[in-house]
Amino acid sequence: MNRAAVTSLVVFLLLAGLAWYLSDLKPSTPKPPSGSADLSALKIAPEGKMAGYSRDRFPHWSSQGNNCDTREIVLQRQGTDVKSDKSCKATSGKWTSPYDDVVITDGGDVDIDHTVPLAEAWRSGADKWTDDERSKFANDLGGIQLIATSAASNRSKGDQDPAKWKPPVKGYWCTYATHWVQVKVTYQLTADQAEHDALATMLASC
Repeated sequence: MNRAAVTSLVVFLLLAGLAWYLSDLKPSTPKPPSGSADLSALKIAPEGKMAGYSRDRFPHWSSQGNNCDTREIVLQRQGTDVKSDKSCKATSGKWTSPYDDVVITDGGDVDIDHTVPLAEAWRSGADKWTDDERSKFANDLGGIQLIATSAASNRSKGDQDPAKWKPPVKGYWCTYATHWVQVKVTYQLTADQAEHDALATMLASC
């Protein structure tokens, strides 16, 4: 093989290798924020009405045995060094409200918040449930729907969705939004567009 042929072969091989390398390059796809897959599972629908709503339609603080109700179980699980009397009432312990980082040392001063408020659930589809189904929702001890919080943060939140209220502690936004989405997806509750968009913003902090 003469020099010209060798040179041509080398050039051909170099060009072929370059073409293969360039074809293998793919645009990088940004990694979606944690929880976004679940967010896409939320059904978007206009918020419903409050007609017929009452907290009594969501029987809560049900008996959990051993003289304990749902509230006392949450206090036991989410506090530290919690001690209870024979009636299961927390007599001492320490609780840190994740919404505002307030530390509470008297169980009577702790509020138990529903991550997805009862009235919000009603407006999102729970109005069509039976009272037994609503009771299960209101007493869900799975760990993400009932949260021990400060009274101030719970009252500030009320029944508002994330488009209208977010935890003051931004470091908790990821957890809060993830829990909110998980609860709504689990119970097949809908979300309005503003709520969805606010959740997306919060999940971007994950």
